[in-house]
Amino acid sequence: MVKRSDLFGWLAVSPLLLVLIPFFVVPFLVILAASFMESDGFGGMIQTFTLDNYIGVFRSRLTFDLYYETAKFAVITWAFATVIGFWVSYFLVFHVKNQLLAIGLFLLCTVPFWTSNIIRMISWIPLLGKEGLINQGLMGAGIIDQPLAFLLFSNFAVIVAYVHQLTIFMIVPIFNSLSKIDKSLIEAALDAGSSRFDILRYIVLPMAKSGIALGSIFVLSIVMGDFFVVKVMSGGGSASVVGALYEDVGVLQYPSAAASAVILTLIVVAVVFSILRVVDIRREIAR
Repeated sequence: MVKRSDLFGWLAVSPLLLVLIPFFVVPFLVILAASFMESDGFGGMIQTFTLDNYIGVFRSRLTFDLYYETAKFAVITWAFATVIGFWVSYFLVFHVKNQLLAIGLFLLCTVPFWTSNIIRMISWIPLLGKEGLINQGLMGAGIIDQPLAFLLFSNFAVIVAYVHQLTIFMIVPIFNSLSKIDKSLIEAALDAGSSRFDILRYIVLPMAKSGIALGSIFVLSIVMGDFFVVKVMSGGGSASVVGALYEDVGVLQYPSAAASAVILTLIVVAVVFSILRVVDIRREIAR
């Protein structure tokens, strides 16, 4: 006999299941099935079981290079977003005494994100271009003699665009975590003779773990699942796994694209699982 508590539990999660099953589970199963089929070369799939799609992915040197580039962008973006997000949140929580003002400044951080990602990304082009404001300002100040070519259509531009777009995903959860710290605990530590560094290391950072973990999941998964920023901001000079997957779809190689999608999904799930193993988010939030 089904317990009433179990019944209420299933009823509570039923709206989520109604969304996840048809829009995530079923499409993933279709892609998984397609990854084990053969392509007829004309957009069709032959329903014959094969592992050639996965073997081709793992044997390709280009594939490993693409995964390396994607991982590099993800890690560098995560590092900058974490540092910026933490210190912005730290300033808002501990140095802005008026709580209403702190919330107002926090909301101000979200204003640029009211526009689309594409507009915010393209807005960097007039700044980073050879005739952009940064190069013109440096040349006008006599710091450089000729425009800096690496500012735009390069890996540097890709990182700048990613950090600009994704730092907010670090600020929000870290700000929420730090806001839960009792200020009297900080004052007690100062009265006991603790230094600012000790307070940061033993109180603030441990309390910020859940926020950093949540932000890391957002940032890493978004970068690893994106290709548009890399394509536009690198000027075609860099590529990503999702970009290669998109090209496979463009030439109607659906089984190989499906295999790449499954492998990338498993990698992202492994990254998220690793983060959750290091930080028990539910326990941290429940404190």
